[in-house]
Amino acid sequence: MNKNIAKAFEKGKAFIPFITCGDPSLKVTEQLVYACEEAGADLVELGIPFSDPTAEGPVIQAANVRALSGGVTTDKIFDMVEEIRKNTQIPLVFMTYANVVFSYGTERFVSRAAQLGIDGLILPEVPLEEKDEFAQVCKTHGMDFISLIAPTSHERIAQIAREAEGFVYCVSSLGVTGMRSQITTDIGAMVELVKKEKKIPCAVGFGISTPEQARTMATKADGVIVGSAIMKLCETYREDCVEYVKAYVKEMKDAVKMM
Repeated sequence: MNKNIAKAFEKGKAFIPFITCGDPSLKVTEQLVYACEEAGADLVELGIPFSDPTAEGPVIQAANVRALSGGVTTDKIFDMVEEIRKNTQIPLVFMTYANVVFSYGTERFVSRAAQLGIDGLILPEVPLEEKDEFAQVCKTHGMDFISLIAPTSHERIAQIAREAEGFVYCVSSLGVTGMRSQITTDIGAMVELVKKEKKIPCAVGFGISTPEQARTMATKADGVIVGSAIMKLCETYREDCVEYVKAYVKEMKDAVKMM
């Protein structure tokens, strides 16, 4: 496991905010990373926008559209990460889509990301059978290729867990990302299956938006991931969103810390 990612889970339950890079601007994204760290975030997931983000619900889809319309590119995001790494060593992972990496050039993308201090890569639509073309390159450059397990993956969870790196991203709900009033998936059973195969942290994402939900999920897993609720604040408050996001992240971190 990448040492920086391991650190995110060393001090108890981790809170992991997701931010779409460039919404409302890359300058604000940079400030959001610092604000999230100050509020107690243990790792930050940076979303590289894509024109067809199939795993995302309407909030993050809209954030992708706004970022791309504003002229955000992968190279500009790399430049932003270079600035971020001058000021903080908080664990950072990219979440994007295979086409973004493939069109940039997998070796070129991963080597540049690793050079800048990105610790892991999440490609949500890449199945176990097709991950090697990305995972092997990540391994060469000291980055973790982070696997997802879904509620429908029951018979595949053991196989995914055996090959997992960094942490396992447990998808709490069927469908796309987004805020949900209830989460009915048996996350505890999913985590138990993973832990039988490998001692690796498990973080739960998709659908979590309230401190109560975060606290509940933290009783079942090692970390909680939240994206849509954060990007909704960015959509609402635009250039003034940083303090609102910071307050929200603190509230969520305090909720998972109680476990």
